[in-house]
Amino acid sequence: MTNAYKATVNIVPSERQLNLKTHKFGAFVYFGMNTFTAADIGSGFTSPKTFGPEDFSAENIVSAVKSSGMTSLVLTVKHYDGFCLWPSRQTDYTIAESNWMDGGGDIVKAISDECARQGIAFGIYFPVWDKHEESYGSGEQYDNFVKGQLAELLTDYGDIFMVWLDHTAGKGNNGKIQSSFDWNGYYKLIRLLQPNAIIAGHGPDARDVGNHRGVCRTSEWSVVPKSLGPDENGLIHFGDTMKLDLGSRKAIKREKEFIWYPAVALVPMRPNWFYRSEDDVVVKTKDKIIKLYYNSVGANTALYLGVAVDKRGRIPSVDSQILKNLGKDLKLMFGYNLADSAEFSASSSLSELYSPERIKLQNGFWRPAEGDKKPELIIKLSEPDMFDKIVISENIANGQHVEKFRVYYKNEKNKWKLFYKGTVIGSERICTSKPVKSDEIKLVFEQYRDFFEIFSVAIN
Repeated sequence: MTNAYKATVNIVPSERQLNLKTHKFGAFVYFGMNTFTAADIGSGFTSPKTFGPEDFSAENIVSAVKSSGMTSLVLTVKHYDGFCLWPSRQTDYTIAESNWMDGGGDIVKAISDECARQGIAFGIYFPVWDKHEESYGSGEQYDNFVKGQLAELLTDYGDIFMVWLDHTAGKGNNGKIQSSFDWNGYYKLIRLLQPNAIIAGHGPDARDVGNHRGVCRTSEWSVVPKSLGPDENGLIHFGDTMKLDLGSRKAIKREKEFIWYPAVALVPMRPNWFYRSEDDVVVKTKDKIIKLYYNSVGANTALYLGVAVDKRGRIPSVDSQILKNLGKDLKLMFGYNLADSAEFSASSSLSELYSPERIKLQNGFWRPAEGDKKPELIIKLSEPDMFDKIVISENIANGQHVEKFRVYYKNEKNKWKLFYKGTVIGSERICTSKPVKSDEIKLVFEQYRDFFEIFSVAIN
């Protein structure tokens, strides 16, 4: 193992980054002035009186998200036009100037409170581009404006699970462009007010996978070169994160420093992020979303689905039904585990504390002996059964190490047949195949970095 590989071995996630595994499937809820103007990027001139949901229901929105199996909700508290869904004290371009609830409403509070009631983690999407704000382009004055709004959001709305910072920045209505932002200052403020929050998008805790298609790379590494994260000014150079290979041996051979920087894949349910009535007939189907789930969550990447709120202030009925059916199917497909009652054995174990049977324990995991160059994990079911999915997770608390593995099943002739071959595992790898019937499965780990630990194996 070269020095580059050695440097990756002991890179581990922070507690807040580990929390992303818990919330591997979540929603980005899009609601704002664009909902009523059908604009991709609002002008910043539209009157606050234009914002007027007829039948807003936080319960409807959060329940629809929860019904899908998603465990977190990130709300677009404002967009590039600058209109705020909370009564910000930093600007007059807010919900307080609308006619909705006679200016006494607060969408952010309603959603955050409902998330707390239903057990859904709440986060905020916050863009640094504000076309309406007069101080935009002024440098420090505008940075202080941003910090003022972040401080409101991070102190008045309970626990914040994620702060997604959008780095997009164009021209303001004053004709100015903000050429740089105090990213480190934003990070410091978030850490101070919400120390457990994941700072994602343009942030140090999690990165945008690089597209809005809801899929990740074939081999998506959470351990990547330090240069992909924020530089000394907190700035992230997004051009580098678009590469097709970020963490393989070939990609990192000249690198010296590494960070834990997991990927998040974003994709809207509709062609547009915000609601448009003409999109009602082109919403992504349940089956399409499940395929995206396999290609993101099932490949070491969190998936956040863009969910649009309509002009009523509710999830459109077609979207709501798709989300409900999605949740039912995911529960059917992954809600049972044939391995729960199976016997686990292995070619070796580092010690009794790392025996394969410990995989069945809540916080246990298997680690092969150091001299085992091609470790095998064997799972013996109580009787032959049908399955088409095997879900494997590394113990990422101690890093990501598996580079190449294969899965076999024993057929009716007592011969090992290939079920799946893959590369990285990380947080989760969903191995799929046509349905097979067997009572014995074998995982062979062909290449890894120094050591690895298997946290869980589910057979569905």
